[in-house]
Amino acid sequence: MGDGPRGIKIYSDHFQISASTADSPQSSEPRLHESKVNRPLSCSRSRRKSRTAASMLKLFSLRGLTWGGDQEKVVLSATEVASLRSEISDLEERELHLKAQLEHLDEILKSALLSGYLFMRTRWAALPGEPLPLDDTEVDDWLPRFLVLQGSCIYLYLSSTELSPQDSTLLSDVTEVGPLPCEAQDNEETRYYFYILTRHGLRYECYSVSKIQVDSWVAALETECKLGSHTSSQHDLQN
Repeated sequence: MGDGPRGIKIYSDHFQISASTADSPQSSEPRLHESKVNRPLSCSRSRRKSRTAASMLKLFSLRGLTWGGDQEKVVLSATEVASLRSEISDLEERELHLKAQLEHLDEILKSALLSGYLFMRTRWAALPGEPLPLDDTEVDDWLPRFLVLQGSCIYLYLSSTELSPQDSTLLSDVTEVGPLPCEAQDNEETRYYFYILTRHGLRYECYSVSKIQVDSWVAALETECKLGSHTSSQHDLQN
């Protein structure tokens, strides 16, 4: 109790600031300082992320494009623009070429009597007065060719996507078509052979691992060239 007026009680230290309240200004200062310290760290992290994003854009950008650091737009020089236009022109030209190849192959498959890949090699018969050719049966010079029996010709393509044939032979020039002895390989694969002989002395030798494919070619050529059937001799050679 105090010395106040009569009837009024005075309690000393009633409104004294508590220790926790007194310490609050001091405790708030480190927080403010801590937020100030964290702010530049977050800024540096965001800048680092932006630099990483810019480097990824450079990685996935077209060749010759220049990215201006943290800028959002691409800066191209006149040389780079000309190079980019040249690349686009080359791509358009290649697209047209591939389209022409597909259209040509589609036309072959629609109109050809027979077509497919065969392994081939060529031989020439000896002309009158020339010595007989050397025995080269062991020479491995077989090459895959795409053969097309279409109209009055046999066309030989390097591949099915070629627009122009490597060689062609008129069916009217074919004098003989027939099978050759089949041959078993070390890998248990059997090769079935046949030949095409022209009146110019050119001999095409062909083979496939499919007997059905070889039989189809021999039968179709005999029919189209109006030659005698070799069915009986083929049966004797392959059995």
